[in-house]
Amino acid sequence: MTQEALIPRMKRIDKSNNRLKIPFLSILFIVLALFMIIGSTFIGVDIKHYFLPRGAFFNNALTKEDYIFTFYIIPQIPILMFVCSTLGKKLATISVVLYLFLGFFMFPLFALGGGITYFSEYGCGYLLAYLPAVVIVTSFLNKKYSFLYMFLAVLCGVLIIHFGGIVYMSLIALLKHEGANFIFSWIEAQSGLKIFYDIISSFILVLIGKYINVFVRFLLD
Repeated sequence: MTQEALIPRMKRIDKSNNRLKIPFLSILFIVLALFMIIGSTFIGVDIKHYFLPRGAFFNNALTKEDYIFTFYIIPQIPILMFVCSTLGKKLATISVVLYLFLGFFMFPLFALGGGITYFSEYGCGYLLAYLPAVVIVTSFLNKKYSFLYMFLAVLCGVLIIHFGGIVYMSLIALLKHEGANFIFSWIEAQSGLKIFYDIISSFILVLIGKYINVFVRFLLD
């Protein structure tokens, strides 16, 4: 057999070898992302920073602790943004779909459990909004990993999740005949300042994920 006849065969073998490697690494990254999303559900973080209390404007006697503001946050949304920035649209979307499928139909992966009945929970809308958020975030990041596009990706992603959560919660509350006070207090507790902290935390993780994404793409190519 001539050397020319061997060249196409060699190329086909190399191409088939690449196909064998990519699915394994893709599955590995999806599993890692899945564990990160699940784990972040049950991890709480206290964010502390200095701020100017209201009493400082009225000459009240204040201590050092009065100038420290503490906010408790569950970092699942920032972790979701991190997954988007590191894995890209395809793998990040598969990770989120798998997370939702397992949580709704197989295992209690969500904060308050799981199963079909979870659709009646007030916070279910946040989870359902993960999927469109991932699509929008990765669409921005696929265009360019600049500060502007990363900020727009994070801003749109976080707002989509919170908007979806608020709308869904309001509908469930109305179906259960809850009053306006309950709805507004629930929105303040679950969104409110959390939107601000989600945006900042997500942007930091997306910035880190930008450099990890280069390594991930190198392994998958």
